[in-house]
Amino acid sequence: MTESAAFSAFSDALDVPMYVVTAASGGRRAGCLVGFASQCSIDPPRFVVWLSTANHTYRLARTAEHLTVHLLRRGDRATAELFGGETGDRVDKFARVAWRAGEGGSPVLTELPTWFTGRIEAQVEGGDHVGFLLAPLTTGRPPLSPAPPPLRYEDVRDLDAGHPA
Repeated sequence: MTESAAFSAFSDALDVPMYVVTAASGGRRAGCLVGFASQCSIDPPRFVVWLSTANHTYRLARTAEHLTVHLLRRGDRATAELFGGETGDRVDKFARVAWRAGEGGSPVLTELPTWFTGRIEAQVEGGDHVGFLLAPLTTGRPPLSPAPPPLRYEDVRDLDAGHPA
């Protein structure tokens, strides 16, 4: 097995939570499905999301000041399909969901209660993805108790990416 294949097997086993990340800049808005994201510091609190360089949201996020990160739950498959299977190059995804403008105009999807908006502190090159280091500023309401489990990569593995290849 090649090192690349071995690493793919490792990463496939992670079954990470899925997020929708939204951004606004220059009067435009964008959002996409993200699986590469994690808290990366406790003090100060920091979170990083990795956006594909082929993605419409990445192109807009480069000039944004804030990103909003929404945690998807098992019942949010339709939202994952919209933000992962459609591209903002062709479709206004926000015409199909309830949202409001949050910090810096970053769209907050009102049907998703677990979210935060962060100020972009840095951008980190990472191959075909760029990491956006976020300093959390505003958070959504706490999830229901007990909260439904997160939507995971295995739940959306079958989606075809909406952005151009």
